[in-house]
Amino acid sequence: MAVLAKIRQRSALLIGVIALALFAFIIQDLFTRGTFGQSSKDVGSIDGKDISFEDFRVKVSNVEKSGQGISSTEAANRVWDQEVSIALLSTQFEKLGLRVGEKHLIEVLKADPNIGKNPMFLNAAGMFDIVKFKEYFKSNPEAKQYIADKEKDATLNAKFQIYNTLVKSGLYTTASEGKLKYEMEANKVNFAYVAGLYSSIKDSEVKISDSEIVDYMKKNEKKFKADDTREIQYVLVEDKASKEDEAEIKAKITALLSGSVVYNAKTGKNDTLPGFRNATNIAEFVNSNSDVPYDSTYVAKNNLPAVDADKLFSLAPGQIYGPYVFGKYYCISKSLGFKAGVNAKASHILIGYTGSQTPNTKEKRTKEEAKAKAEEILAQVQANPDSFMMLAFTSSDDSSAQQGGDLGYFGPNQMVKPFNDFVFSNGIGKVGLVETPFGFHIIKITDKQDGIRLATIAQKIEPSEVTSDKVFTLATKFEMDAAKNDFNATAKELGLKVAPPVTAKAMDEAFGSLGNQRNIIRWAFDKETDKNDVKRFEIANIGHVIAQYKSENKSGLVSVVAARPYVEPILKNKKKAEMLKAKMTGSSLEAVAKSAGVAVQQAANVTMDNPVLPGGVGQEPKVVGNAFALAANKISAPIEGNTGVYVVKNVSTVKAPAIASHAPYIEKVKAQSASDASRILPALKNNAKIEDNRLQFNY
Repeated sequence: MAVLAKIRQRSALLIGVIALALFAFIIQDLFTRGTFGQSSKDVGSIDGKDISFEDFRVKVSNVEKSGQGISSTEAANRVWDQEVSIALLSTQFEKLGLRVGEKHLIEVLKADPNIGKNPMFLNAAGMFDIVKFKEYFKSNPEAKQYIADKEKDATLNAKFQIYNTLVKSGLYTTASEGKLKYEMEANKVNFAYVAGLYSSIKDSEVKISDSEIVDYMKKNEKKFKADDTREIQYVLVEDKASKEDEAEIKAKITALLSGSVVYNAKTGKNDTLPGFRNATNIAEFVNSNSDVPYDSTYVAKNNLPAVDADKLFSLAPGQIYGPYVFGKYYCISKSLGFKAGVNAKASHILIGYTGSQTPNTKEKRTKEEAKAKAEEILAQVQANPDSFMMLAFTSSDDSSAQQGGDLGYFGPNQMVKPFNDFVFSNGIGKVGLVETPFGFHIIKITDKQDGIRLATIAQKIEPSEVTSDKVFTLATKFEMDAAKNDFNATAKELGLKVAPPVTAKAMDEAFGSLGNQRNIIRWAFDKETDKNDVKRFEIANIGHVIAQYKSENKSGLVSVVAARPYVEPILKNKKKAEMLKAKMTGSSLEAVAKSAGVAVQQAANVTMDNPVLPGGVGQEPKVVGNAFALAANKISAPIEGNTGVYVVKNVSTVKAPAIASHAPYIEKVKAQSASDASRILPALKNNAKIEDNRLQFNY
C-alpha cells in the first residue's frame, strides 16, 4: 500500500520514535491498569468472599485449553459463573453444616469414568476396587495433587447432591392444593359478557413517552434489572473490492481461458503456454491459478451454485462456462463428464440386538430374534410398500424412525460397507435386508442423483491496494473529523451511514451485526474512555469500524430502547382501557353493549384451569375469575383483561361434585412444581452482593 511505502522510506527514524512511544505507553499502562496501579488483586468478590485473580486466571486458561473452541471471554464468563455459583452454594452448605463421608465421596469419584472405569482400579471381576485405588495414590506421590483436586471437586459435588435432595424434600404438595386443582378443573361458570377490545383503538392514537417507560420499569424493578451498559454508535467503512477491482479480476480470470506467450530466460525464446481450454493437466492448471484447490468429486445439481446450476449441469464434457460469480469469487468451470447415481437417498428400519452397536434398542432381543423380526418386517414391506414409513416409526431402533426411516441423500462410502454396497448396487425402489455391526437393516432405495465433475478456477474478489488505501484514508478522516464535530453530521457529509447503536454489557463479546468484537466493548468500558470519545478499529476481512461511546446506563435497569417493545403495549393498553371504560356505561349488560357499540356474547362451561373465552379471544383469567365471584344475574364493574375491557353477568355457576380422594390432582400439582428446586441458585444470585473486577484485568 502507498502508506506502507512512505513508512519504509523513513523506517530508521520511525523505529526509534515507535520504540520510545511504546516504552512510554507500557510504563503508563503499568501504572494506570497494570501491576503497579492495579486497584485490586482480586478478580471479584461474592458476599465479601474474594476470588483470587491468579486462581481465576489459571482456571480460565484451563477452560481455553480444553479443546471446546471457545474464546477467552467465553472462558472467563464460564469460570466466573462457576465461581459465583460455588461461592453462594458453599455458604449454604456451611450454614447447614453439611458433611460428606468417605463412602459418599468414593461414589462420586467412581462416577468419573477416568477413575471408576480405569483398569488400574478394577479387580479381576471388572469392579472398582477401593484398595487398589488407595494403594495407587499412596505409592505415587506425584499423583497426590491430581487426586486432591478431584476430591475437592467431588466433595462439592457430593454436598450439592445432599443440598439438592434437602431442597427437593422440602417441596411438597398439600391436600388443599390438590383439592384446589380439582375445583379449578371441575367447577364451571356460564356467563354473558361485553368486550371492548384494545384492538378497536388504533395504536397511533396512544403515545407513550420514555419517562412513562422508565416509571413502569422502576415500579417493576425485578423484571427489568440489568447490569451497567454502554451505548456505542458506529460507522462501518468496508474494505471491499471496487467496481474497477471486480473488472480487473474478471479480466484476469477470462485471460486464463486462452494460451499465453511467456519469455523463457534459459532458451532465450518465447514459450506458448496452454490456457484452461487446452491444458492437459487440469488439476495442476487449476491449483496453479485458483484460490480454491482442485476438487475431483462429482457434484449433484442441487449442490451447484443456485443461479448457474442449470447451465453448469448441462455442460458437455470439455465445455467451459464462465466467468460467473459465486459468493466472493469469480469462477470459470470446465466439465470433465457425468456419472450416474453419485448420491443415493434411502430409508431403513434398524432392528438391533444384544451385542450390536445399535444406538437405542427399544427392546432386548437375541441376534436370532432380531433376524427373525427383520425378515418378518421385510415380508410386510414387500407385500405392502406403502407400509414402510409406519413400520419404521413403530419398529426401528434408529433415531431416523421419527422421519419414517428417511436418511436423506448420501455419497459412496458414507455408510457402513454392507449398507453402502446394497444401496449403490441396486436401483430406485429396491427393498432388501442387510446385516451390519449395528444390527439388521430393512432398506428401501428411494432416489438417486447424477453428478457432474467440474474443474473450477476461482479467484477471490478482494480490494486492490489502491482501494484499501482509499478506504483507510476515508476511515481515518472520519475518525479525526468525528472526534471534533457531531458524529452523525460528519458521517452524512462523507456519505457514510451510522449503524443502529449497540447496547453492551461489560463482559459481552457480540457487537451488533459484526459478531465478536470484544476490543470495541472493552474500549467503551475503559475508565480512560470518556463520553463522546471516538476511536477507529481495524476489523480483519471487514474493514474499519469507527465507534463513538455515546452514553452510559448506570440505573440498574435495561435501556428504554430495549424495554420499549415489551413495556409500550402494556402502557398503551392501560390508556386504551381508560378510554374504553368511559364508553362502557349502563345499568344492564345490554345498555353497556349499546353504549360501547358491540354485541353481548356468551361463554359456556368455562373453568379457572383453562380460562379461555370463545371466538379466539384467548386466556382471560381475570374475567373468568370475576364471573365465578359474582352471584347469579349480577353484573361486574369493567374488568381490565389481557385483550380488552370486559363487563360480565353471571348466568350460572356449576360446582364440582365432592370426591373421596384428590390424590391424582395432588400428583398433577407435584409434576408442575418439580422444577422449583432449580430456582434456588438464581434467587441466591439475586440477593447476593457481587463485585466484578474482571475489566481491571483486561478480560
